[in-house]
Parts: sequence; C-alpha cells; structure tokens
Amino acid sequence: MAGTALVLGGGGITGIGWEIGMLTGLAEAGIDLAAADVVIGTSAGSIVGAHLTAERLSLEEMYQRQLAVPEGRSGARMGPAAMARFAAIALRSRDVVSFGARMGRLAVAARTVPEAEQRSVIARTLDFDDWPARRLVVTVVDSATGQRSTFDDTSGVSLVDAVAASCAVPGVYPPVTLDGKRWIDGGVHSSANVDLAAGYARVVVIAPMAVSGGPIAAPRTQGEALARQGARVCVVTPDREARAAFGRNVLDPAKRADAARAGRRQSARHTAEIRQVWSD
Repeated sequence: MAGTALVLGGGGITGIGWEIGMLTGLAEAGIDLAAADVVIGTSAGSIVGAHLTAERLSLEEMYQRQLAVPEGRSGARMGPAAMARFAAIALRSRDVVSFGARMGRLAVAARTVPEAEQRSVIARTLDFDDWPARRLVVTVVDSATGQRSTFDDTSGVSLVDAVAASCAVPGVYPPVTLDGKRWIDGGVHSSANVDLAAGYARVVVIAPMAVSGGPIAAPRTQGEALARQGARVCVVTPDREARAAFGRNVLDPAKRADAARAGRRQSARHTAEIRQVWSD
C-alpha cells in the first residue's frame, strides 16, 4: 500500500464552491492536496478535480472565480424534495446497482435541457478539453444497468464528455450518450466513491454530501473501511455553517460564494488531522 489519493465528492454548485474553499484554505496552511498521486472526482468533484489536476489556474484564482457574480442561466433545482425522492427510491432498491438502474430509468424519461446544451455549459465551465497529465479518475453510472464505471485519460472519452456524464443528475440534467450508452451522475452509486481509493496509503476525502440511504454507503463509512485495510484516512464533510451557506438548493449559483467562504473558514478546523494523514 503506497501513494496518496484525494477524493472529491458530489454536491452541486455549492459543493464546488465549498470544495474549492476548503482546498484553498488548506493550501494556505501549507497542505498541498493537489499533489495527490490520484484525484478521484464525482459529479461536482469531477469539475474541481479537472481544474485542480490541469493546473491552469492557481487555487486562489479558482477561489476568486467562485466569489464572482454568476453569469448565464439561473441554476436548476435540487432541493430537499428531490433529495427525498432519491432517498425513497434508494430505500426501495435491494442494492446500489438496482438503485442505479432505477435512477437511470428516471433520467432517461425526464424532460430536461437538450444534451448538447448541457455539454456546452460543462465545456464553458472547464474551458479546456484535454485530459491533464496528472492522474484524474471521473466516476459515472450506466443508466441501463446501474453499474458504476470510471473514465480517465485511457478511456477514449473527452474530458468534457466525462465530466458532463459525471454531473448528469437524474431528472435534472440529461444523460450523456457515448458509444451507444447513456451515462449518468457518478453520485448515484456513491456521493464520493471513496472505495475507489483502495490501495492508497494516505487518503483525504472532501465530501459535500455526507448523507446515505438504503444501499448507498456514506463517505465516512467508506473511509472507515479503507482505514481497516491499513490506510490513513481523513473524511471531511460540511459543518453546520457550511450547510447553512448551501441553502435549500445545491444547484443555486447565487449560493456558491457563501459556500466557498464557508469551506475556506472550515478548513482551519481540519488542518491538523489532514496534515497527520498527508505527511510522510
């Protein structure tokens, strides 16, 4: 067991802001999580992970972008009602794969913006389409089978398509069609997919969504499993102040600045424990 893994979970637009704030605050304290041997990104975490590994912007530049007034269309909605609906489907599912298949059917049947339109939003958000030289793994779910899969620079899929698929929240955004398959949000399988960091000696998880339901394992539960295998693991989830900053709709761009500030403030509370995990 060797190496370091940074796991960035899903959590909408506010999750992106909070993760970037957290990473920026930790870097300010001298903890460079961007130096991880692998970055595993799910949904919102795939966007943050892509920017982080591409190194086109500094963390401070990424943070300042979160504070800027949002441009473009208003955010979609994914509030308590949608989360409750997803939880109800999870409770009726025998396992995480059957849940994924149920969510896949929901995604395919939903009326959303056109796939090409949503892809263009992701393309503008990234502003680049080449896989970074540093290792980035993006999680997705096959809408037909419910099986989780991953994309990386060896998958033959463009970075924009991979991230768009990982961010395709069922019922909110359209599935992404690639090679005859329709892919949906990697967060359907797990909000952070921490288990993919198995085999790495040191793992830090930054997970905007701490909840679980039915067969879906929480990030902290998955982190504890890695720790039992011998890894040093730290799982960070939003504190009360951060959750309040997110508001009731994690896809509201008007809340991203508050979320970013909350993440940067919260980072100070976790500096010691993360340094203990991350240091050699």
